[in-house]
Amino acid sequence: MFLLIISLGCKDKSKNYAPNKVKSVKKTEVEKPKTEKEFILNNKNAIPFFYEFEKNNKENLVRIITDYGNIDIRLFDNTPYHRANFIYLTKKNYFEGEYFHRVVQGFIIQGGNSDNIKTSQKRRKIGRYLLPPDTRKGHRHHRGIVSMPSSEIENPHKLASPYEFFIVQKKDGAYHLDGNYTAFGKVVKGMNVVDIISNLKTDKRDWPIDNVRFKTVILN
Repeated sequence: MFLLIISLGCKDKSKNYAPNKVKSVKKTEVEKPKTEKEFILNNKNAIPFFYEFEKNNKENLVRIITDYGNIDIRLFDNTPYHRANFIYLTKKNYFEGEYFHRVVQGFIIQGGNSDNIKTSQKRRKIGRYLLPPDTRKGHRHHRGIVSMPSSEIENPHKLASPYEFFIVQKKDGAYHLDGNYTAFGKVVKGMNVVDIISNLKTDKRDWPIDNVRFKTVILN
């Protein structure tokens, strides 16, 4: 299961970045196959697939719809595999019903993955894979940047967890993350919503007391 959590608290824990295990949802619970329906991504076919997918799927604007408002994101064209991955998951409706599962006031909000059984079922249908880092395109972790965490699996090359992302909420940026995590987009509208979510009360695991669910994520 691919999940990395970014840590920060009131005493600037952001400099002690460390992975946590996938969190349970509260209040709940290769070779290319012959047909598209059977297609499952893996570490061997993911990059060739996204190389071709990117050519014919040039969308770069997405909208995350939540009960707190909308967050509009522009994905960077020069991080093609990460952009294509996000567009692919959006078109597969993967993000619908997912959560901002990690909220660290004054630092980041992180979402897209959990060990909810429905989430696990969706991941199985799409596949198990990681993405290579793409950190030399000049994108720094300014406020509003959308970035992809690396997997919690033993991972010296910082391969990225494709099913989740975080948004930098910190006012003066989180530049200690530069070079380690792939910034692949930025919030162009809705940082006020990010700020609202960032200030929600959380439990000891940084999970919001009131679940912050994505109603859906759509192409904008």
